[in-house]
Amino acid sequence: MRRVRSPAIALACAAFLVAACDLAGESRTPFKGIDVTGSAMGRQLRLTDHNGQPRSLEDFRGKVVVVTFGYTQCPDVCPTTLSDLSSAVKKLGADASRVQVLFVTIDPKRDKPELLKEYVPAFNPAFLGLYGDAAATKAATSEFKVYAQERAGKTPETYTMDHTAQTFVFGKDGRLRLVESFGATPDAMASDLRLLLDS
Repeated sequence: MRRVRSPAIALACAAFLVAACDLAGESRTPFKGIDVTGSAMGRQLRLTDHNGQPRSLEDFRGKVVVVTFGYTQCPDVCPTTLSDLSSAVKKLGADASRVQVLFVTIDPKRDKPELLKEYVPAFNPAFLGLYGDAAATKAATSEFKVYAQERAGKTPETYTMDHTAQTFVFGKDGRLRLVESFGATPDAMASDLRLLLDS
């Protein structure tokens, strides 16, 4: 994945971070990630999991839900994020079962259910890959304000995807609570997950 350098995207990200800081009450939040409680993002997510079962956020009510966007051909950011999330969840011990990680593909042309079923659980057997057609994928990225754009490769099959690399964390009540930036450590994410589990 290449970094997105579009001025419009940069301005949008800056505006998002400013709004997030306002919502967080500066340094009063106990979280390591960005507290976005009350944000209008992430109100719904309706896709199909890698087992062929239709899924929505409501299916996981009572659990802390972690949503991350990416694609299986991603060379660095996506596998790093999933690996770090797996480490963070394992740090919760027995409470790991109270957290559900969802990996939403932004590349439905290549990321078929069979591939997601092989790729996503390789990081953690409890993780679920989610997919949809082009329209459903667009609806999901728009709802979460995720940038995703195909970048041509040397052949039509070797394109890459430019995309934002934030991770979204929902409380047990189904409300979006946190945005974790790429590079957040497993310890930091585990701390945030524990706070939401205990709240």
